[in-house]
Amino acid sequence: MRSSFIIAAFATAANLVSALPAVVEKRADFAAPPNGDIDILNYALTLEFLERKFYGDGLAKFSSADFVAAGFPAPFYDNLKEVYFDEQTHVSFLAGALKDAGVKEATYSFPYTDAKSFVALASVLEGVGVSAYLGAAAAILNKQYLTIAGSILTVESRHSSYIRAALGESPFPKPFDTPLDFMQVYSLAAQFITGFPNSGGKSGLPFTAFPALALEASQFPYTAGSSPVTFKHAFNNAKALGVTADTPVYAVLFSGLDTYYVKTYITQGNSGDYKIKSIPGADFTSAGQLPPTGQVYVVLSTADGIKTFVNDANTLSGVAILEVLPPRH
Repeated sequence: MRSSFIIAAFATAANLVSALPAVVEKRADFAAPPNGDIDILNYALTLEFLERKFYGDGLAKFSSADFVAAGFPAPFYDNLKEVYFDEQTHVSFLAGALKDAGVKEATYSFPYTDAKSFVALASVLEGVGVSAYLGAAAAILNKQYLTIAGSILTVESRHSSYIRAALGESPFPKPFDTPLDFMQVYSLAAQFITGFPNSGGKSGLPFTAFPALALEASQFPYTAGSSPVTFKHAFNNAKALGVTADTPVYAVLFSGLDTYYVKTYITQGNSGDYKIKSIPGADFTSAGQLPPTGQVYVVLSTADGIKTFVNDANTLSGVAILEVLPPRH
């Protein structure tokens, strides 16, 4: 009786695994960097340095009254101080573990102008932090380091959900979070880095940033299944990489464990923009596929998702971020 139950359980598990969709593309970009776990810990430390500086500067600049005036409840400022404490603790822990092998802190510039824009950027940074730790997890060899990274990841995820809810956004827009690879995350972080004066002008990491990808401001919130997206001057910028008007270029969107490939076209005029007619909706690639929602990441690539899949080598520019609402019903 017991053996029959065990056999049935294994059969059920096997059927479940075989039924799971192959939604996570296999990419070498998620493999371990040259120095393995040391590079990954330094990558994490670089991100934690950035977050510590961001919260330290913002909380020194704005008071509790500033956040209340911006529409946030009275305890919000104190909770942000708790978030800041978490980021300080993450830095101390990682720097202490790495000792002399640790990277030095960069200098930064953050484009917020008031308490409201500070919180909006905090939401973006926390989301990037979640995607960074999630994407790096498979490359970590030391299981103790993996547990530590997982422990930080869950805290970053709580930060993200709390701040998203405070902004009136869904705190959990999809059933899965979005893993990003090392170069994608570094490209996002590099937008705020102004230099490396403490390390001879070098980051100390084996990653480089992609050419930046700028979005034309949208008059309305981005909505899955309907909103167009314009990538400012992206065609003109891609010419430096050998792209011509005849080169098929795709906007590749990452949301949860889904990747969406949308063919772009070049807009009329001299601006040299790429554009997509619409952000994908539900069932875009296959029946039952959820639409991209929440904090969605975008790169431009020559990969079409059929013959070739996106990777660092065929990425032309990125990473841009869209906050996407679910389709209208």
